[in-house]
Amino acid sequence: MTKTRENELAAHGFFWEEGLQFPLTKKETTALVSAALEEDDTKHDITTAATVLSNRRARCRLVSRHSGVIAGLPLACEAFEQLDRAVTMRIDHADGSRIEPQTPVMFLSGHARGLLSAERVALNFVQRLSGIATMTARYVDAIAGTGAHILDTRKTTPLYRRLEKYAVRCGGGLNHRMDLSSSVLVKDNHLATAEGDIAMAVKHARDLAPSGMKIEVECETLDQVRAALDAAVDVIMFDNMQLVDLREGVKLVDGRAVTEASGGVTLSTVRIIAETGVDWISIGALTHSAPALNLGLDFD
Repeated sequence: MTKTRENELAAHGFFWEEGLQFPLTKKETTALVSAALEEDDTKHDITTAATVLSNRRARCRLVSRHSGVIAGLPLACEAFEQLDRAVTMRIDHADGSRIEPQTPVMFLSGHARGLLSAERVALNFVQRLSGIATMTARYVDAIAGTGAHILDTRKTTPLYRRLEKYAVRCGGGLNHRMDLSSSVLVKDNHLATAEGDIAMAVKHARDLAPSGMKIEVECETLDQVRAALDAAVDVIMFDNMQLVDLREGVKLVDGRAVTEASGGVTLSTVRIIAETGVDWISIGALTHSAPALNLGLDFD
């Protein structure tokens, strides 16, 4: 798929991608982190109050225990700042950085009580988002040189979609539609309620959708691919198709639409799927099944 084609889709809101700009405003970040600190009741950290003098200062560093990709540091910084307005921080590896085991990601100096009480909330944010970024990077690396792109889905944690899709971008992946209003995606259940008539579903979508909005249809068979092509859709998703049908589907489309493979993709199969010639490979596991990256806060 050409860059011009990607830009065309992006211009109409089908393909939501904003580089590595952190997706939350300062106000949103403050509110989210404040709620997380309150959930952990950091104002009543009995252990820290009992064991650490109120005037004690400390230095520590955020360290990666395993290799991976960092994401979510603005949330960690906010957590430490809310509990110690005078904390000083130095980030050596920003969001999107690839790191090796035992790599210091950031250094902090401040009141010991604030650092200790904010530790878990800060780590929870960064470990979760870095896990998504790390898994995404592994898929991106697996298809290097094929011309295909790794995309996420809407299978995200409720209310955390912008953060999790940001983490996908940190790992080198791209974002599919952000929400239901971003584009038309006719899936199997839509077709089931439209008597399986792709032409009718697409026509009604064009009549109702804003002018210029792109339309994608999920296809489970080659006959559905042909029907989607006849309807002149913009994107055709090959849903859980066998490799032989994927290859045939790409040949059928022949550049007349963007092609997307989806369903049951794993690290062991993603390369061979990419080699069929599809433009996109969407993977729900990036956001719903990524294990947290092991990070720790080490005090001097």
